[in-house]
Amino acid sequence: MSELTFEQKQAQMEEIVAKLESGNAPLEEMIRLYEQGEALYRDCAATLDAYEKRLNDLEKEHA
Repeated sequence: MSELTFEQKQAQMEEIVAKLESGNAPLEEMIRLYEQGEALYRDCAATLDAYEKRLNDLEKEHA
């Protein structure tokens, strides 16, 4: 899988949520989508944590 931007991952999560909320997918597909969404969520959360640390470090440097 190619490296996606944060925004692309967020868009994919939104698509997954919409599909899950529709309830039209078979159970096996819903489980696969849920797992994919969870992986995207963890990756986005890690990215946000890294940016937050970076911002905190910059604030300390300029304080």
